[in-house]
Amino acid sequence: MYRYHCLNPISQVGLEKFPGKYENTDKIDEADAILVRSADMHAMELPEKTTAVARAGAGVNNIPIDALGKKGVVVFNTPGANANGVKEMVLAGMLLASRDIVGGIEWLEKQEATEDLAKKAEKQKKQFAGCEISGKKLGIIGLGAIGVRVANAAVHLGMEVYGYDPFISVDAAWSLSRSIHHINDISCIYRECDYITIHVPLMDSTRNMIGAEEIAQMKDGVVLLNFARDLLVDEEALAKALQAGKVKKYVTDFANPIVAKAPNTLVTPHLGASTEESEDNCAVMAVKQLMDYLENGNIKNSVNYPNCDAGTCVDEGRLTINHKNIPNMISQFTKVLGDAGVNISNMTNKSKGDLAYTILDVATPISQEVAKNLKAISGVYRVRIVK
Repeated sequence: MYRYHCLNPISQVGLEKFPGKYENTDKIDEADAILVRSADMHAMELPEKTTAVARAGAGVNNIPIDALGKKGVVVFNTPGANANGVKEMVLAGMLLASRDIVGGIEWLEKQEATEDLAKKAEKQKKQFAGCEISGKKLGIIGLGAIGVRVANAAVHLGMEVYGYDPFISVDAAWSLSRSIHHINDISCIYRECDYITIHVPLMDSTRNMIGAEEIAQMKDGVVLLNFARDLLVDEEALAKALQAGKVKKYVTDFANPIVAKAPNTLVTPHLGASTEESEDNCAVMAVKQLMDYLENGNIKNSVNYPNCDAGTCVDEGRLTINHKNIPNMISQFTKVLGDAGVNISNMTNKSKGDLAYTILDVATPISQEVAKNLKAISGVYRVRIVK
């Protein structure tokens, strides 16, 4: 029996994917795995038996991924599961920033319902007319699951699209429309584009990546959109640009005191992935990844450990080892197994930064004594007998 604990409400569509040998427990100390959305885990002390954490979403700022990695806890996320929901918000943001729909609605709400209301609206509508996005240049910073969808959709809306991502994946590159200009100099986006949208993770290298220097390069009247992460934009510099009219509109999904008071901003309350479909998709992906890890030891979409897939074990036993990425580890593993008379049928080893992961399929069942000896090796964080 496997037990899992939910730190946040998780879509029932996803939880129903767990078969009968899984049990939802209210006691975190009993959990083999944890499902989470936005709950802050940084101050939490997880029980020793917890081997995995799955974030039903893409961002993992609320999870201490490095600390958990050193405890042999694999942290998963669900990249792309909410991509369509965010894409639609970005498109809506561009349209709302181009045509002052919000301003028009707010004006009408303040009017009295008199017989001449239609005539008043006809006289007033020029104030909210705005412009069309077709034919305009859109710059996309980050061509991951969301950025690619935004790019392809914008092409179909008649926009000229520029994409920047020095680390674009093969899958993303194949999915990208051939009409998109894939550029190597991000300054080109700042100089050329009428609309700029950001789709990168928040890291030290991307924090405040758009500041006063970058804004100065932009066209007058540019529209900037941020549905990725808070703190990617230096919003104090942005507020000055909005006040001066350098930036026409700032559309963001992240409310804070600076943008709340800045002129010409459209702020939504973190709605990007908050659709029923996105929450279902994220939950289903998270559950499937947890099941494959708990039952087979396979890792897919981990943010701290490498992807590692050995399929289903067809031998007598399988064990997995979470360990430091340092020399001489594999030879120590094989020595312990050899001394115990255990023959290795298949081995898979992958590394990611300072961490590594090894799957060993063996011809005889693994004893707890052998697992204990492997765990005693310096640099080993966790040993798990899967079969």
